[in-house]
Amino acid sequence: MNATEQQEREYLEHIKEQLTLAIRRVDDAVRQYSTELRQKKQYIHEHQSGMDEADMVAADQSINRMAFTGEAAVGRKRRLFKLLQSPYFGRLDFALPNQPPTPVYIGVHAFAGEGQRQNLIYDWRAPISSLFYDFELGPAAYDTPSGPVRGRIELKRQYKIRDGRLEFMLDSGVNIHDDVLQRELAKSADDKMKNIVATIQRDQNAVIRNEEASVMVIQGVAGSGKTSIALHRIAFLLYRYRDTLAAKDLLIISPNKVFADYISNVLPELGEEHLPEMGLEELAADLLDTRYTFQTFFEQVSALLEKPDPAFIERMRFKSSVEFLGQLNQYLLHVENHYFQFTDLRVGRTVVPAAVIQQKFRTYHRVPLLKRFQQVAHDVRAYVRDKVDRKLTGGDKNAIAEGLQRMFRFQHVPDLYRDFYRWLGRPELLTLNHRPHLEWADVFPLIYLRLRLEGITAYEHVKHLLIDEMQDYTPVQYAVLARLFHCRKTILGDVSQTVNPYSASSAETIERVFPQADVVKLYRSYRSTVEITAFAQRITPNPHIMPLERHGPAPVIRQLGSQPEELAALQQLVADFRRAGHQSLGIICKTQRQAEQVFQALPDSQAHLLTADSTTFQEGVIVTTAHLAKGLEFDAVVVPFASARNYRTEVDRSMLYVACTRAMHQLTLTYSGELAAFLAG
Repeated sequence: MNATEQQEREYLEHIKEQLTLAIRRVDDAVRQYSTELRQKKQYIHEHQSGMDEADMVAADQSINRMAFTGEAAVGRKRRLFKLLQSPYFGRLDFALPNQPPTPVYIGVHAFAGEGQRQNLIYDWRAPISSLFYDFELGPAAYDTPSGPVRGRIELKRQYKIRDGRLEFMLDSGVNIHDDVLQRELAKSADDKMKNIVATIQRDQNAVIRNEEASVMVIQGVAGSGKTSIALHRIAFLLYRYRDTLAAKDLLIISPNKVFADYISNVLPELGEEHLPEMGLEELAADLLDTRYTFQTFFEQVSALLEKPDPAFIERMRFKSSVEFLGQLNQYLLHVENHYFQFTDLRVGRTVVPAAVIQQKFRTYHRVPLLKRFQQVAHDVRAYVRDKVDRKLTGGDKNAIAEGLQRMFRFQHVPDLYRDFYRWLGRPELLTLNHRPHLEWADVFPLIYLRLRLEGITAYEHVKHLLIDEMQDYTPVQYAVLARLFHCRKTILGDVSQTVNPYSASSAETIERVFPQADVVKLYRSYRSTVEITAFAQRITPNPHIMPLERHGPAPVIRQLGSQPEELAALQQLVADFRRAGHQSLGIICKTQRQAEQVFQALPDSQAHLLTADSTTFQEGVIVTTAHLAKGLEFDAVVVPFASARNYRTEVDRSMLYVACTRAMHQLTLTYSGELAAFLAG
């Protein structure tokens, strides 16, 4: 062991001692708080009869304060324990002009020992820590609230510390992360997404620390770490604005519950609370009239895969275009200008002239159209009262309300939605059966009309919205989100990974809804080996993708004589996987029916089946569909039934691309009959 390594090991022991002392102090404090809390509650219990209301309120506040302080101490203890496992991952020695360099150690959390004026460990989100991600040796600068600080980086070092032991350290003059990144990426995937603070790259750091963008769109290739970067961005913003922003003020719109579970560890690992999340279907159920049932996005994609009906595809394609949103807006203008038939209104012996009513409606032009009626009715009642100089009867009030309603062609949003297609001359594009059941493509256009005509303000409390898998949302869905959430937004995805190419949105499409968006494109892919990335490029070429130079076995395509032989081969592949000692194997099928068929063919308790209702992601062998596997990653992936009969449409091509790009180290495809054309060559 060289002298430098010896010094680093000694320093690590010193930091661990300081952390152990701090944990002991927190323990004492927690014990003290719980004793005081118990005593306080006992005192109140014994003296309750002699306490007046003010005493009780003061006692309550005191108890709440103690409980809150105790909880904060428990949170601090949790962070200290995490640091004890791995106190820091990086160091840089930074010298201000004409001063000796100061070592800056960087970890997941900040830590200052007892009586220390300066941090022993800096939080990775602190301004000075950005030097570690943005600069190599030599001149460097970081921003602070009082302006930039300039100096030189004299040393840059990276560590891997696990369970309090130094596994390795690296000095670097060039990009320090690549070596560590290679080691990290070569490891196995497990059941949760990890934090990436030790390996954040410069382009990723710029996205994470961007404070200016009101809407940030991250378009990243498969495996570029989009979701991870977005979560680290949220952690950074929670740190930067901790006085005004808390986890409860944010919302993630995630594609499904399994994905939400898969990413659930990242923020707690970074010392932040778990964020509230919801799916687009939950949002729709919140905003739609309860009379309606509707097809889910998962059911829409399943219908496309099982029986792609041309009329269904045409309806979906039309309602997913930017032009469709424009036509909805034009229709609303048309309604405003042509659907009012203003006439004189008779209330008893009094006549309210049509011109007066028209002028009243114009006065409220900023109010959603269907909400204006009650305000105009209020004004008309006042007008009549002035004329007759008496209180109005119930009959008078009803006559005014009903008379105003009759002047407008429709009273209900669904009737207007149906009329919209008649106005377009395309009534066949709406299929509403007797029991009001909507196709997924109709859910958000109907909600959009409701927002514009009735107005809903349901989500004022959300201060930052995170939207993942942006390519699966349509312009009209974005228009709804823009009206519901007036806060900052981080939107991320990859147009190559759409599960429905008939309704996919690119960064450019989203820019048309959010013209103020900052768009960042990430082309470097970290997940898969060069061999797997090159293979996936044959299915959906993307000339911009840049795989990290990490090699592994070439993907294998195995032809078998029949489907029963394929299922037998899958059993063998699962047995081989278990012997190889990997953590996770994804068997990724095109449809849910195929996934269930594979799951039943495997020996009992060998695998977990993911369905649209699953809520957790586990290690081991997972059988699922490409739709549900989006955003997940596995050590090894097997794609069964890769035949020309099974994979033939554009939707199928998307599914195949998503399935293959889930693999980190190993990819196998099996088929019987003829190989899918997308894989030929």
